[in-house]
Amino acid sequence: MYTLNHINLKIDDNKFILLAGETGSGKTTLIRCMNGLIPQFYAGYYKGSIEIAGQKTTERSIADLSTIVGIVFQTPENQLIAMNAEHEIAFGMENLGISQGKIKEKIEEVVQLTNIEDILEKAPFEISGGEQQRVAIASVLALEPQILILDEPTANLDPYFAQKILKLLKTIQKEQHITIIIIEHRLDLVLPYVDEIILMKEGEILEQDTKEKVINGKIFKELKINKPLIYSIFHDLKERNLIEAPIPVSLHEAINLLKQKL
Repeated sequence: MYTLNHINLKIDDNKFILLAGETGSGKTTLIRCMNGLIPQFYAGYYKGSIEIAGQKTTERSIADLSTIVGIVFQTPENQLIAMNAEHEIAFGMENLGISQGKIKEKIEEVVQLTNIEDILEKAPFEISGGEQQRVAIASVLALEPQILILDEPTANLDPYFAQKILKLLKTIQKEQHITIIIIEHRLDLVLPYVDEIILMKEGEILEQDTKEKVINGKIFKELKINKPLIYSIFHDLKERNLIEAPIPVSLHEAINLLKQKL
């Protein structure tokens, strides 16, 4: 049995996309295909092709693809290898042979963007999980990718720091005009920030559309994933014929809808 089956996917520029699905649906495998880790690093049977910015992932090295697709993994401490945050950000650029002047300029830019000025001299084990996440994001952004992919970035964070990371990502998407793809099971937190949702099950893509259409559809209803609290409340209201409007995707929309009903 293949991990991924019949994948046919097109992702537009400058979008914030949630990749959601049941456990074992193939989400992580899919993103590993996007930056060439599959099939160049992870062995297995591979059929088909993926093009990122017009480049086939099987025809470019993982190092080359890292300047197009950047990935931040679920446990950022496993991704941080340098003695301090500043060296971590510089590491990828140094390996690509970028000049010292350009490296310094880029470090200043991503440090300001991710707000990590106070921890540049600290080692990874000296900073919090949220700060580690910011350093990992900064190190990837320094390579100027067109697509930033994050695998469960809030998994090890409390709600406060999770919100800070998601707000940061939305700011990056807007200011850098890049596409962000995020795998996340805490849909209550991430739903207000995303533009589109891709739903997966058993290695296949079931739906890709705007978040409003997806959460009001039959597939989202039947998928065994953690539904947002707002969704559960308003889905129940619709089932009882107490509201006719679409299910809201944010707290602000939910409040406005309730005000109209009252």
